[in-house]
Amino acid sequence: MNSGAANGNDSKKFKGDIRSPGVPSRVIHVRKLPNDINEAEVISLGLPFGKVTNLLMLKGKNQAFLEMNTEESAQTMVSYYSSVTPVIRNHPVFMQYSNHKELKTDNSPNQVRAQAALQAVNAVQTGNMSLSGVDGGSGAQSPVLRVIVENLFYPVTLDVLHQIFSKFGTVLKIITFTKNNQFQALVQYSDAVTAQHARLSLDGQNIYNACCTLRISFSKLTSLNVKYNNDKSRDYTRPDLPTGDSQPSLDPQTVAASVYGDVMRVKILFNKKENALVQMADGTQAQLAMSHLNGQKLHGQTLRITLSKHTTVQLPREGHEDQGLTKDYSSSTLHRFKKPGSKNYSNIYSPSSTLHLSNIPPSVGEEDLKELFQSSGATVKGFKFFQKDHKMALIQMGSVEEAIESLIEFHNHDLGENHHLRVSFSKSTI
Repeated sequence: MNSGAANGNDSKKFKGDIRSPGVPSRVIHVRKLPNDINEAEVISLGLPFGKVTNLLMLKGKNQAFLEMNTEESAQTMVSYYSSVTPVIRNHPVFMQYSNHKELKTDNSPNQVRAQAALQAVNAVQTGNMSLSGVDGGSGAQSPVLRVIVENLFYPVTLDVLHQIFSKFGTVLKIITFTKNNQFQALVQYSDAVTAQHARLSLDGQNIYNACCTLRISFSKLTSLNVKYNNDKSRDYTRPDLPTGDSQPSLDPQTVAASVYGDVMRVKILFNKKENALVQMADGTQAQLAMSHLNGQKLHGQTLRITLSKHTTVQLPREGHEDQGLTKDYSSSTLHRFKKPGSKNYSNIYSPSSTLHLSNIPPSVGEEDLKELFQSSGATVKGFKFFQKDHKMALIQMGSVEEAIESLIEFHNHDLGENHHLRVSFSKSTI
């Protein structure tokens, strides 16, 4: 046997590497694996980084050797895991370059099993077979999990999800969105085995004490297409992706009133007219409205927003007049987020002095729009139509407060030709 190759002939003689000096090799030595580790789980550590070409399990020692197809993919893998410790079933796992440059394997039962696992995974990677065979037919269809968070009394961020799901394997991509008034996410692992394991471990668990319950199923998607890295979506394999805030475009079909969610009911308090209760469609929207609007100025007053102890705004009982202080907006045509997965969710920005205008009819020009926005006494500092599409424009007001008041004043303003102006905050500046 040549000295550069590790041999699987007799795993007992094969002691495993002494701490390697860190010279890159396409063979990686994995240590501190859980006792009941299986081949597919070890292979899944390498899958996000390239093709796994060989595997040698030293089960009695809780160790394994993983051979990648290139030294480059092995380097990417080692450097990634040096900053993000991989965890398999709550066990932190450690890895380093092996002194061996390649793995030589034989036909011992241990090795036959490893080769079978490799073939199965490679067949899946090249799309030659369905995934159900890999994990003993436990019905795994996809490396992508669909996650619904129920009882969302506390906001759950993309980073929190990444932290939780990374405990079971490498998370490649996450997309979050709200659908049917529920906070949902799609989480993509490198393989279906890891996804199945995460699903079995996490389904029905609470993220925080007594709230935010995870409901997890397999997604019909086998891969996620992430365009932007921001607080709604992330592709961990592509740190170079843009944040996607250069050109916010609103879905022209979506009519809108409240920028951070759909307002269902409002009640101005009878004894304290400067106080009101605002009921949003769900807890996420309430949280969004609070985090973006608390401390902003409106008509010279600073808004102070907190979560109410009331879960709904009660409508006045029949025959009890409350001087028009309570209104129900649940059937308003101005809701921006009614459509499941509405594009407006990706265009939620803090109040800014620049407003994004859309649904502008062909006959309305720059001067008409400037004049309209100045008619309320506000200053217009800049204006720019979108190059590709004169249905959309950016307008810069004299201050954030003026922009907030202009949005309230001119959103849904009738511009004629059956066009109602849509107004939202923009992240871009002119």
